[in-house]
Amino acid sequence: MYQIGEKIVYPMHGAGTVQSIEEKEVLGEYHKYYILKIPSAEMKLMVPVETAESIGVRPIINISQLDDVFKRVAEETEEECANWNKRYRDNLSKINSGDIVEIAKVVKSLSNREFKKPLSTCEKKLLTNARQILASELILVTNESKDSVEQKIDKMISC
Repeated sequence: MYQIGEKIVYPMHGAGTVQSIEEKEVLGEYHKYYILKIPSAEMKLMVPVETAESIGVRPIINISQLDDVFKRVAEETEEECANWNKRYRDNLSKINSGDIVEIAKVVKSLSNREFKKPLSTCEKKLLTNARQILASELILVTNESKDSVEQKIDKMISC
């Protein structure tokens, strides 16, 4: 169980800090929830404590792991499917995994694809979401501004 003040990642929404742990009544039943504040999106989420692990909630990476993430993404050259629908499902699956390396790969892949040819509306939204999730974790790991983190992401993409 996570504690108040811990920094965690909630897949598909990003990284935030546990503000409180509250018991709430939902549909006549009481459940405990992490109240998670995601600063990069100025959003608060209620995450059920009992299912947090199964939905992929995890602690943020530490600063020493950050270089490894960028290195692994820079080295990666992945073959993409030409079918945008399959590519979209594959990328969505990577984002849902909550794995920062997989999310960074999605950002790099879609950004490079966008450089060559305009993305579909769905893929543009996916890229925006993946960048926000990646940035939210990097902001908490590095304690840097959103602009500074965005520059790091842009540098990672250009490798």
